[in-house]
Amino acid sequence: MPEGDTVWRTANSLRDALDGKVLTTCDVRVPRYATVDFTGETVESVLSAGKHLVIEVGGKVIHSHLKMEGAWHVYQPDTPWRRPAYQARIVLGTSDRVAVGFELGVVEILDTVEEAVGYLGPDLLGPLWDPAVALGNLEAEPDRPIGLALLDQRVIAGLGNVYRNEILFLRGVDPHTPVSAAGNLTKMIDLSHRTITANKNRNARTFTGDLRAGRHFWVYGRENKPCRRCGTRIREGLLGDNPLEERQIYWCPRCQPAP
Repeated sequence: MPEGDTVWRTANSLRDALDGKVLTTCDVRVPRYATVDFTGETVESVLSAGKHLVIEVGGKVIHSHLKMEGAWHVYQPDTPWRRPAYQARIVLGTSDRVAVGFELGVVEILDTVEEAVGYLGPDLLGPLWDPAVALGNLEAEPDRPIGLALLDQRVIAGLGNVYRNEILFLRGVDPHTPVSAAGNLTKMIDLSHRTITANKNRNARTFTGDLRAGRHFWVYGRENKPCRRCGTRIREGLLGDNPLEERQIYWCPRCQPAP
């Protein structure tokens, strides 16, 4: 599942393929931007911001978001793609690389980086990461469930559903707990930063420290299985600001007592 660490690695791959290079191919397969063509323009920068990717080229910004199914692949010219061509939303080529964005949840051409990602909270993997700002953002809505606050990219950029569930288990906090009753928020923010930093170079992230298949998670995706700490069956439910935004939550009712 694409979260901040996945997007950070993707940005590194795209940066190696595109940054500072002249585009020889530009094919935006989104009807609204079908006439956009950056061929002949030099890519000025490639960066990640939380779960977002931004490519600066030709005085504009290509903003993309992977959502659930999206991925960027980098290929040598004239080599087969690993996904079908009909899934491609954008193709950017240089003399020695071809970057293809498949099934991207968002592809848009904007004027500035600020327009694309300016609303985000501090990026856990960004050079300007600021835990004090993250803390202030969390504390701003004390009655909100902590399980919702951690997923809000306006609060902290980069955490997704896997991290949300695993961080709350490690801190011993039920996802439904109000922010004001969630314990030491500074330690929760620090744990989030240390965990995503430790995982950023791994293709298979782990929270248990065990890299063996099936041993990576404490609670995520483990509903009705015994807790690795106490043996209690892991519970599963839905949490969201409204029914259309509900996401699955997983928790151990013993290790994460109800508020």
